[in-house]
This record gives sequence, C-alpha cells and structure tokens, in this order.
Amino acid sequence: MERKVLAQLIDWKNNKRRKPLVVEGARQVGKTWAVKEFGKRHYQHLAYINFEEAKHLQGLFVQDYDTDRIMRAIRTQCGVPCEAGKTLIFLDEIQEAEGGLTALKYFQENCPEQHVIVAGSLLGISLHKGVSFPVGKVNFLQMHPMSFIEFLEAVGDGGLASAIETKDVDTLGVFHEKLTNRLKEYYFVGGMPEAVQAYADDAEWSEIRDIQHEILRGYEDDFSKHAEGALVERLRQVWRSIPSQLSRENKKFVFGLVREGARAREYEVALQWMFDAGILHQVNGVTKPGIPLSAYRDEKAFKVFLVDVGLLSAMSGLDAGTLLHGSDVFTEFKGALTEQYVFQQLNEKNVLYYWSKDNSRQEVDLLMQHDNVLLPIECKAEENLKAKSLKGFIEDQKIQRAIKVSMKPYHDSGEVLVNVPLYMVEQL
Repeated sequence: MERKVLAQLIDWKNNKRRKPLVVEGARQVGKTWAVKEFGKRHYQHLAYINFEEAKHLQGLFVQDYDTDRIMRAIRTQCGVPCEAGKTLIFLDEIQEAEGGLTALKYFQENCPEQHVIVAGSLLGISLHKGVSFPVGKVNFLQMHPMSFIEFLEAVGDGGLASAIETKDVDTLGVFHEKLTNRLKEYYFVGGMPEAVQAYADDAEWSEIRDIQHEILRGYEDDFSKHAEGALVERLRQVWRSIPSQLSRENKKFVFGLVREGARAREYEVALQWMFDAGILHQVNGVTKPGIPLSAYRDEKAFKVFLVDVGLLSAMSGLDAGTLLHGSDVFTEFKGALTEQYVFQQLNEKNVLYYWSKDNSRQEVDLLMQHDNVLLPIECKAEENLKAKSLKGFIEDQKIQRAIKVSMKPYHDSGEVLVNVPLYMVEQL
C-alpha cells in the first residue's frame, strides 16, 4: 500500500538542513513499515535495529555517546556498511534503549552526514518521564492512520482518490453514491494498515473486527506493561468510557462518565498518558471565537477523539450489518463516528478547536484558523439536517466562510455556507 508519508520522508532526505528524524505515532499506524519501505526504495542499504527485540543492544548508549563506537556496533549488528547518503540507519522502539534519544544530539553534531531515523510507539510517554531530549537537534514527523484517500487507493479506487485530491467536483458528483458506500466501509474498517490490507484482500468483516480487537487489546496491554500502580486501573476506566463520551450530544469530556463522582485531578494523568501514547487526541474548546484561536484555548473544556474511526466502531460494537441499512452507520451513536471521521481527516494538517456558548445548546463542532480567518465546521451525519447552531454563529461572529460537511454533494452558491461532502473533508 502507498502511504503519503513516503513523500514526506523523501523531502526529509533531500533537505540540506536534515537532522535525525523522530517518527511518532500510536502503535500499529504503520511507522515501521513506512520507514523500512522508504529505506528499501531510496537507499542502497538499510541498517535496521529494533531495540525491543535486540535486547543485547539496549545498553548501546549507556557507556558513552561515542558515535564511532555506536556506528561500529550498528554495522556489526546489521551486516551492512553505514555509508553517508547510501545507508538509512533506522533505530526502532528507541525508547527501549537507555540514552537512545539523547544520542541523537551526537549523531547530529558528530556525523550529520548520516541519515538516521528513530521511531517508537511510546516515545511521548518516555519524554514525559524526564528523558533527556536533544532539543533543536532533531526533526519530527507524526504518523497517523490511513486517510480516506489512502483507503480508496488501497482498495483499487485510485481514480476516485485523485478526483478528491484535485477537487474535481463534477466527477465526484457522478460517483457520489459509490463514494458514499466506500465511506461507510471506511467507517467500519478505519485506517489502521493491517485492517485496510485485510479488507483489500477480501477478508470477511469478522476477520477485520478480529484485527481491530487485537489492536485494542494491545493498547490495553501497554497500560499494564508501561504504567505504574494505581494509574493502570485509571487508564482502563478512562479507556472504557470513550464510546459513551463520544455518543453524547455535547461531546465535551465528562469525568463523571469515567466513574460516578470522579474528579478531574484523579484522571488527568491517565488522560495525558493516552495523549502521549497517541491513542487519544484532545481538542480544546475556546473561551471566545477570536484570532488567534490559541490565545483563547480553554484548558478545562475539551473533547477527546480516538486514534481511528474503525477502532471506535469496534469499541462501540458496531455490527457489520449496519452497513447494509442505508445511512444507519452515519447516525449510530448520535453522529459520533462522523465527528471522529472528520477530526481524523483534518487532524494531520490542522490545529483544531471547538466552541460552545455558555448556558446554551449552541455549539460549533470544530474550528480551524486559516491565516487570520476563522473557519467554523459543522459535522452532519445525514443529508437533510439543518445547521442551526452554525447559522447563529455565522450571524453573531460575522463569519465570511463556513463549512457544513454532510452526505450531500458539494454545493457552493457563493454565499457564506458551503456544503462539502464527507468524502472531501481531507481537502478542506
């Protein structure tokens, strides 16, 4: 399968100011495959070490940060020369090697000609444990699950993917029904590469669910492996509350849904752990819809989203049969899947917020800032739903442009409100 991240890796390779690259992302989003595939395609040699497997090398950086000694060990382990520009050095699960992240500073200072990439499923957690990090000495790349466009390419609909990327609304209108059906499939399958590959290989729906439940179990296993003491149970409690959090009309995170009588201070660390692991994402509210949005960020009001819409549908027990009954999949859980999907497609390139009016049901699902312009986005699961909150927001805030995403085809009459079909969200 093709991943867009491969183009980003090529840009990193060709950058004259290239530094060691840290690839972040939740477990199972495809980090290892993408970097190894990049290495095979664009280098003569790939020196790959997985520190979770190569336990004898976990102390490689403990003695000192002598890059000559470290490079000799890498050459010996991998059996390939470490030639600058011809060899990609890929150090996977780097958090398992004590001092591994700190060593990147010395790669940058002492042998900047070497092409070095590191990755790890729990890098964010490692950083918050006080690991010394080489600030200013590395580049970052965040990996996400496969987008809807990547999903279309994987299942043989590259032409439709191209039409979305080029915003060819005439062609998209012709294939609106097919795209709608593909989107329903994506809601079920999601963007985790193993599940997408299984679907592309004609696996049964039940097999895809088995893969997703394995990934979910793997996340829960990480709680007990990498968290300590009472935090483990709090992680499980937060984790199991996610479907109920997202199924609410107002999707603001409520600690009382984790446990009756629960307070924020009891579960803040557990939530941050999941954010750091990349399996949950946070979207903060704003106290005022002003520019810049970051200046009005409300730390106490936030929504949470899962890393992947397919995993959310698996956690929620969404049956494959739902796909066969019209638009049921889009209204299941009060639009939770739809808002999760929209967030997932936009999260890679944008910082997202939301807004709700005090003592009112008026809310804007998502807010983006484009240059100095505020762009409100309303997420609708069906075709014929009115966006009353959004229209009120447009009038109150004198908004020049607003987006309603729904299952209706693209429509722009030149007025403020533009209807964008859900399958085009990534191109907003």
